[in-house]
Amino acid sequence: MSSADPLKRPPASGPPGPPTCLASAKIKDSHLRRQAIVYIRQSTPQQVLHNRESTDLQYGLEQRATLLGWPSCQVEVVDEDLGRSGKSAEGRPGFQYLLAQIALGHVGIVLGLEMSRLARSNKDWHHLLELCAIFDTLLADADGVYDPKDHNDRLLLGLNSSFTYSTGHYTSVSELVAALPSRPRP
Repeated sequence: MSSADPLKRPPASGPPGPPTCLASAKIKDSHLRRQAIVYIRQSTPQQVLHNRESTDLQYGLEQRATLLGWPSCQVEVVDEDLGRSGKSAEGRPGFQYLLAQIALGHVGIVLGLEMSRLARSNKDWHHLLELCAIFDTLLADADGVYDPKDHNDRLLLGLNSSFTYSTGHYTSVSELVAALPSRPRP
């Protein structure tokens, strides 16, 4: 069982409408006192031009941060890497800024559409995970909120990243599991 904290909406108390808050037991006051950074990236200028839906979804994570408890004045969007490959931290000023802000202890959570897309290089990915663990920075994507200090979360993030790098097809562990054929029980 995954230790990734699923994002849950509170029970509805009236007519349906937009959620007012997403809950995660992993988010503590110490995280909320720091900044939330929404990291936005697409690999090529062509993707930026032709995949507007993905870009819009990524910008939508700013609202998700507020639903997780961050005041909008503490949510920063880092989009300097739009149109830049994630193969290396070199030439990615947004990613370098993200790492610096984490290392300064200014970041409580980093939000991305898919965590494995933050860095395509294992070296950069593990550097990000290590900094997040040292400086108590959470990571969040569509599948949940992760604490890189937690062994199970780190394992899940590592598996997700490894599957993405090795298969080039599946973008999350949950997507891979869903694609596996079910085994009949003996």
